[in-house]
Amino acid sequence: MPFAWLELCAVGLAFWVYARHATDGEKIRLQGSRLIVECESAGHTERLEFNRDWVRVEPKAGDHSLIEVSGQGRSVEVGRFVRRELRPLLAKEIRMALRKA
Repeated sequence: MPFAWLELCAVGLAFWVYARHATDGEKIRLQGSRLIVECESAGHTERLEFNRDWVRVEPKAGDHSLIEVSGQGRSVEVGRFVRRELRPLLAKEIRMALRKA
């Protein structure tokens, strides 16, 4: 019986860890002259705002790496939840939206 309780606790712990990351995500939006990036991980939200005219969008290391959004001395990496081969397309779409806005 003690092993059954131990297994039950391990499964409960695994569900708890999974539930903490179930709402992880990234939101990128243009609001007026600001580019707003919100990254949520394990219930912690990081929100950065960039001036649309001063922001840079480029790959962190190579073509399929995470996308670095930087400006005014701050930076954030986005694209964790996008397939590697689609990250260049995401960067291109962000750049186009910045130019059109």
